[in-house]
Amino acid sequence: MFLRHKTRRKDGKEHRTWSIVENRRVAGGRTVQRHVLYLGEINDTQRAAWCRTIEAFEEGGQQPRQVALFPEDRTAPVLDCEVVHVRLAGLRLCRPRQWGACWLACELWDQLRLDDFWTPRLPDSRKGTHWQNVLKTLVAYRLIDPGSEWRLHRQWFARSAMADLLGEAFDLVAKDTLYRCLDKLLAHKADLFSFLQQRWQALFAARFDVLLYDLTSTYFECDPPEAGKRRFGHSRDKRSDCVQVVIALIVTPDGFPLAYEVMPGNTSDKTTLRGFIQRIEAQYGKVGRTWLMDRGIPTEQVLAEMRASETPMHYLVGTPRGRLSQLEQAFLSQPWA
Repeated sequence: MFLRHKTRRKDGKEHRTWSIVENRRVAGGRTVQRHVLYLGEINDTQRAAWCRTIEAFEEGGQQPRQVALFPEDRTAPVLDCEVVHVRLAGLRLCRPRQWGACWLACELWDQLRLDDFWTPRLPDSRKGTHWQNVLKTLVAYRLIDPGSEWRLHRQWFARSAMADLLGEAFDLVAKDTLYRCLDKLLAHKADLFSFLQQRWQALFAARFDVLLYDLTSTYFECDPPEAGKRRFGHSRDKRSDCVQVVIALIVTPDGFPLAYEVMPGNTSDKTTLRGFIQRIEAQYGKVGRTWLMDRGIPTEQVLAEMRASETPMHYLVGTPRGRLSQLEQAFLSQPWA
């Protein structure tokens, strides 16, 4: 840290204002300056006092020493250490940042060994963009305070400690950089889920013989696009006036996701199960699994295929309302046990 002054003339008089500035070394060997504290106009005595204060608090100092801080309007007692008077009226809190949650997100990243997975798949660009740090910031943002990439770019990054933890500057989260990073991830989606499944087994002894399958949707308040997955369809949100996409997700009872898919908004629930069963078997092998799902997802044909499968395949699904009356009498004749 050091003192930096700016000079300007006003009403024929020269004014010199001082600030404390910190040099930070970031990725790529670059050095950026960060404004720490605005001091205003100070005299030579105050300047010398601030220099001593900076020297005392400078990180990595070779000869650390003890000082006592007292307000400038208060007489300090006789002490064995040096006394520095601080101008409290000139103190301001600059850039308070969320640190603990960001540190924990980075720790979770390391526990999952995601660097091992992404290093060969997300190399740095020729311009020096560290794509892994961009992705790590996106992941921490989704975990801590999820929102849009625009909000991450304009607000959240400056209020978090990710720049300090990663040794990066603000240009890490340029909005176009965030969008390009997301585009780079899609090609590795299947490999990532296989990698995470192995890590969950190693860390939590997770089992994947019972799978919960369900669908939801999210809508967009915009005009219908000419192309893409945003379509009009059955709206679970009672917003039939808005285009939407359908999201399918497969998780274990403990909440570990195995697969997901974003589908066009006019996709019927009954048309999705067969494809997901084939996708899970192709990626994780054909072993005995039990599928749990709502009654509106499977068709009788798909259930018959599951029963006739070469590998044992079980399911638990609600009975359609139209068939409850047919089964009621048979159930009433059975004992309670």
